[in-house]
Amino acid sequence: MSATEAARAAAAAAPSSDELIARIRELQPLIEKNAAQGEADRRVVEESITALTDAGVFRVAQPRRYGGYQTSVRTMLDVSAAVAEADGGTAWVVALCNVCAWLTGLFSEQAQDDVWGTTPDAKVSGVLTPSAEAVKVDGGFRLTGRWFYNSGSWHASWAILGFPILDDNGQLVDQGLALVPFADLELEETWFVAGMSSSGSNCLIATDVFIPEHRVMSGVAAIEGNYPTEHTDEVLYRAAFVPVLALVLAGPQLGMGRKALEIVTKKAAGKAIAYTFFSAQADSTAFQLQLAEAALMIDTAHLHAYRSADDIDRAAAAGVYPDTLLRARVRADTGWALQHVTKAIDILLYAHGAGSFAQVNPLQRIWRDSAVAARHAVTLPAVNFEVYGKALLGRTDQITPLI
Repeated sequence: MSATEAARAAAAAAPSSDELIARIRELQPLIEKNAAQGEADRRVVEESITALTDAGVFRVAQPRRYGGYQTSVRTMLDVSAAVAEADGGTAWVVALCNVCAWLTGLFSEQAQDDVWGTTPDAKVSGVLTPSAEAVKVDGGFRLTGRWFYNSGSWHASWAILGFPILDDNGQLVDQGLALVPFADLELEETWFVAGMSSSGSNCLIATDVFIPEHRVMSGVAAIEGNYPTEHTDEVLYRAAFVPVLALVLAGPQLGMGRKALEIVTKKAAGKAIAYTFFSAQADSTAFQLQLAEAALMIDTAHLHAYRSADDIDRAAAAGVYPDTLLRARVRADTGWALQHVTKAIDILLYAHGAGSFAQVNPLQRIWRDSAVAARHAVTLPAVNFEVYGKALLGRTDQITPLI
């Protein structure tokens, strides 16, 4: 049996979303055990990556044709959130590799075969910023550039990289997305940060690398739902381009918010409030109010994220590309969810007290990981709210084409 035949046989027994989450919960003690080491190493411990790979966690957005599970945007959120209950950095790598697998599923079948044809377990990372120079040549492009920050860079063997496409007069006419093997790239360690350290979001470097045309996708066309894949019957790969890319970044935040709430709630009965008469935080009305407010904020984040995921999935199932207003709202929902999770975590750390910041306390890593991840440019609340506000008003002076 060939690698592809084996992959397809595995896909025939694809697990349900609930089964995937159950597998992750079994791995949570291992992932949590490795969290501090991953942060120190600035990369997820390989033991965790191997366990998640074996559990099929990196297959959720891979086409069934290569042994993937080809699930849904909702499942992508739930999977990364479950991993984030154990470690935010590991969850970020899962989320980004899975969404890049989804992106790969939008390319032509020939490009997909290049990635997974003989290596169904291949992982893909990506940076869509067009920070490169590209020269059109016979059969493709020659690419030179540097891409910051490539999450999961230590674990991927392919990358999707953005680059500008110019006409004969040097005018920008499109943004290309290129599938590039890591064998053609250099990696420079540049990821020295306060949080999300284990995501390994380093710099990738290309020097005059040839990219054949079949491994190039138009970003402008993709924004409107025009993808190169010949497999238009595959529902997941009809999902809206920018909404998926934005919303998946909420998944790790949902899990980190849930975990912070769980830790603070469980400790409340046995932790005193210093310099008060309370021998247990749980007896304090002030603590109860803080806990309730944080819990409702985390609930709100889930409601907005799930609303958008379900809208994206329903539209893809119906073969309808969402209009600009809905796509803009997904960006706003994403910013709203992240804003409320980060606020909730701040409240929980105030409620829990200064012990939250002890190095042995997972709350401090959750706080730092969440704060750094929430500043991703595509999820910034103020920017996303402006995008949505302009769409609500029907204005033509949008601030970005990425809707």
